[in-house]
Amino acid sequence: MKHQLTKQDIEKMEEEIEYRKLVVRKEALEDVKTARAHGDLSENFEYKAAKQYKNQNESRIRYLERMIKGADIIDDASAEDEVGIHNTVTVYIEEDDAEETYRIVTTARGNSLKKMISIESPLGKALLGHKVGERVLVEVSPDYSYYVVIRSIENTPEDESEKLRKF
Repeated sequence: MKHQLTKQDIEKMEEEIEYRKLVVRKEALEDVKTARAHGDLSENFEYKAAKQYKNQNESRIRYLERMIKGADIIDDASAEDEVGIHNTVTVYIEEDDAEETYRIVTTARGNSLKKMISIESPLGKALLGHKVGERVLVEVSPDYSYYVVIRSIENTPEDESEKLRKF
């Protein structure tokens, strides 16, 4: 599956890859060397933990490189009065008689626990390009859909909570 990413997403991923290759990889290899020097590897927890950390770092590098390689680069510009990437949108969910606020982001930054929804999610797809006051159909599956009304749209700058995951 191709991920839709902005140039800014790609730049952040490349920065993380460089950091992991130049800093984290070096530290992880040093930790493995140090733990290996402690003797019997079959019962050496430090060695196993150091190897696991090294492997997690390498796995993250490969994941980011695959994301970049297979990405569709999209423009994050939108009309000021339309829902676009990086906008904070307040919607009224008719079915629940509730109001919710979400930040529209790319897949790499999506985090539903922080109310940051991807442009590839059903709600994100449905909201893109619509204006305040519009009633929008959100199709979750062929059997289920619901309506939301856009109450407000704010252009919000990137903040720390939106940065790419680093472990």
